[in-house]
Amino acid sequence: MTTHFITAEIDLTASPQDLPKQIEAELEKRGEPLRWAVTEVDETTGKAKVEAVVTQSTQSTQSTQSTPTMQPTQPAQA
Repeated sequence: MTTHFITAEIDLTASPQDLPKQIEAELEKRGEPLRWAVTEVDETTGKAKVEAVVTQSTQSTQSTQSTPTMQPTQPAQA
């Protein structure tokens, strides 16, 4: 099992009540979400940036590498 820090862009077309479910469904494409946060909202494009920590089994790591809406990011260097 590995842990990854990822970012995702989420469309804000869903109702606010459905947004957590929409975010979790998108994150589950990359693994099991441990925690996530909305870090930016762009009202002009209707998109939200979500940062998350997910865990992946060794098998699922290979099968989800090509997900286009979410890309692994490197932590900021201090």
